[in-house]
Amino acid sequence: MIPLRRQFATLLLVLLAALWLAPRAHAASGAYEAELPADLATARDMCALVPCKDVFPGATHFSERKGQPPYAEAYDNDSAQKKLLGYVMLSTDITDTPAYSGKPVVTLIGMDLKGHYVGVKVLKHSEPILLLGIPESALINFNNQYLGKSVQDTLEVGPSRPEENVIGLDAISGATVTVIAQNQVVTMSGAAVARQTGIIEPTVRDPARFLANGQRYDWAQLVQMGVAQRLLVKPEQVGLPRGPEPFIELWFGDLNHPDLGRSLLGERGFENLRSRLQPQESAFFVIRTGGVESFKGSGFVRGGIYDRVQVKQGADSFTFRDLDSYNLYGLEAAGAPRYSESAIFVVRSAAFSAAFPWKLAFLGNRVDRATGHRSFAVFESKYWLPANLLDGGRPKVVEPDAPWVRVWKTQAVSIALFALVLLAVTVVYAYREKLTRLSTHKNKWPVNAFKYSFWAISMLWVGFGLMAQPSITQVLTWFHSLLFQWTWSLFLSDPFIFLFWIFIIVTVFLFGRGLFCGWMCPFGSLQESIYKVARFVGLGRFQTKLPQKWHDRLKWLKYAIFFGLLVVSMFSMGLAEKLAEVEPFKTTFLVGISNRAWPYALFVAVILGVSIFIERPYCKYVCPLGASLAMPSTFRWFGLKRKQDCNSCKACAVGCGAQAIDADGRIDHRECLHCLDCMILYTDTKGCPPLAKERKRREKDGLEITPIGANGYFIPIHPATSFTEQISAKAKNGPDPRMPTDPVAPFHKAGESRLRWILMELRDHFWPWSTDGWRSQRALQVAGFSLAVAATVAWVMTALGSLSSAAIIGWWFGWSVYEVLIRLSGRRYVKDGVWWRGNYRAASVMDMLSYVGFKNLLIGATLFLALKALGLLNL
Repeated sequence: MIPLRRQFATLLLVLLAALWLAPRAHAASGAYEAELPADLATARDMCALVPCKDVFPGATHFSERKGQPPYAEAYDNDSAQKKLLGYVMLSTDITDTPAYSGKPVVTLIGMDLKGHYVGVKVLKHSEPILLLGIPESALINFNNQYLGKSVQDTLEVGPSRPEENVIGLDAISGATVTVIAQNQVVTMSGAAVARQTGIIEPTVRDPARFLANGQRYDWAQLVQMGVAQRLLVKPEQVGLPRGPEPFIELWFGDLNHPDLGRSLLGERGFENLRSRLQPQESAFFVIRTGGVESFKGSGFVRGGIYDRVQVKQGADSFTFRDLDSYNLYGLEAAGAPRYSESAIFVVRSAAFSAAFPWKLAFLGNRVDRATGHRSFAVFESKYWLPANLLDGGRPKVVEPDAPWVRVWKTQAVSIALFALVLLAVTVVYAYREKLTRLSTHKNKWPVNAFKYSFWAISMLWVGFGLMAQPSITQVLTWFHSLLFQWTWSLFLSDPFIFLFWIFIIVTVFLFGRGLFCGWMCPFGSLQESIYKVARFVGLGRFQTKLPQKWHDRLKWLKYAIFFGLLVVSMFSMGLAEKLAEVEPFKTTFLVGISNRAWPYALFVAVILGVSIFIERPYCKYVCPLGASLAMPSTFRWFGLKRKQDCNSCKACAVGCGAQAIDADGRIDHRECLHCLDCMILYTDTKGCPPLAKERKRREKDGLEITPIGANGYFIPIHPATSFTEQISAKAKNGPDPRMPTDPVAPFHKAGESRLRWILMELRDHFWPWSTDGWRSQRALQVAGFSLAVAATVAWVMTALGSLSSAAIIGWWFGWSVYEVLIRLSGRRYVKDGVWWRGNYRAASVMDMLSYVGFKNLLIGATLFLALKALGLLNL
């Protein structure tokens, strides 16, 4: 049989190679990370750089950029009698809404004179899911849904709701977050240009009614009240090296309220300003107090537009020409800061009201430090007059729901049912001991009725229906978000995956990976169902297991794949996504076998075919998602029960499909898939050999058959009798199978007070060196200390802006590897069970890798978030 296993392993590697090589040429084409013209963000003639004709059929001539935000006019020809057909806009000129990758989808949009979309073309995206997992044609088909629809329509991803005048757009299976972001980009861009060109009527807001009492305020009071606001842009936010000076620092505020206007401009200055304004016009001031960048723009000319500043109120945007600004010669408020640039801007539209909230936007470009490419960036600061300055207080403002909120509302019933399923499986598993006591090795239905039901639900409804199969790519995305930029709205946009991951995180730390992998993983359930059905139809005689020695070698493959993907993702998420095609989930549930190239379909077919003969081969040997969950399973709070006789009895190990029970009867919870067969035998008086032996002895001697206690043995007939007499002599002298490894009692914690014990606990986590390690591996300990100092210096350099985030990750990874070696040489133990107890055991290499990796991930993420909160992280 061994040659057959070798052939299977060889075939698997060949298939993985084919899976990687076959689509490379196709993946390299398309809009994924396409190189755009370097000056696209600033060039006046936008349509000379991008294919505007592709999004406006019939147009042959296009104007230079106009307006703010900018757009180009589309004409039928370039003669004097040319006819205006509509408008073309570049999405990143208007919004930088990020998609799932954290980067915007650069989109070119065409709109006719009535506000109907006539063309949508993606020029560049960074969505790895659209690189291999889902063809770009799916995004093209999604964008085609906008054609003929109006900017005045309410467009949402999901089903139409005629009673609410909502037009639904069909999503892309497996790319929900991407298309939600794309819908926001298209609708926001179209509406912004439509308002400028008069297609959409401006919003009518009630004019402000001020409550004035003649009080004068100094600058400190104005800042404290929030009527003088700051907008700060740091160099690193625009891709420049971090320095002590900001890129630009602006202060701005309202000049319409009499008390504020007189406080800032003085009596004469305020009256002069009011004499120059019409009743429906509003004014505000802007001063630059720091930075070398101009808010007026270096290219500003008389009669031109101030292209660096903009006021936004609701869905309306207001831009300014030179006639909309006046000189600001000074601020009269005591304590006002010195400034190097100033202006008074006037909003001349009646749609603006100083009583409602508004935002000052500074428009700029962000430079990608890796490629040098520029992209559109908007930096905003909110402003709203306090209620005590307005007659009647602040008006009631109803903000539209965020896209993710609309998703949750429209799918509320399905989301609630899904949450109930996750809660149900957790509750059922929590009562596993009661269910297993009702079962026997010949009648497992008290357990299997629930288990098989959840398999069917996860496979048919969750997998094929909701397409909510968790993936290693989500682990990588969460990892990067935790370190770099956490955005709740990004993850909330896919409610089923979001809830699934809450379930996974909670249950992994409670019970280990087995509840998800063994009960609720759609692809795992599919494999297991095929295996069970094959046995039912008579193929059981062909079903087998890999020899234990081969299993013990091959099970490490999934960890190697996971670590490989994690390392690659730090350099290129796109490449990591391509390599993550080692997961068959997209082909099986998200895209479908018929929609993929033959290597993908063959890969899935081989895995499911092998599943007929070997139980869950993918889960046990290949799955990087399972590996990522197995590592924190090392620290699960509650494990499956073992008794002393398990070290010599092999009944459970023989029946373990996951092959997670070793020769000493110990369960490896990183590999256990929680089928609960061993728990059924644990209390089965006919199936468990030690219990069966004791039962027969009692029956022969006419003794009472008492219930099975929590320790897995018959409760003694006489209270004074110890249950240990039921343990065989061989088992008594063997290892204790109730813990994955031998118990260890760290001498330095023995007998310490609670406070002292906590201090020792902290020292254990942060100080890996030990006396034993110093004696046995002195050179290693010294080198580790030197590397720890270097890693600490690296963190300090990162805080000072001298080291990039990628460099500190490299340093931190290197230190983590060395810490594993240091601890293995001296502090070779980890905690087992709940964290606040002192159940220590000897650590294997995998135990130590899991412990150090998880601990240092949390420490690194905390430091990243702290540096980011302080504005010190150089991303």
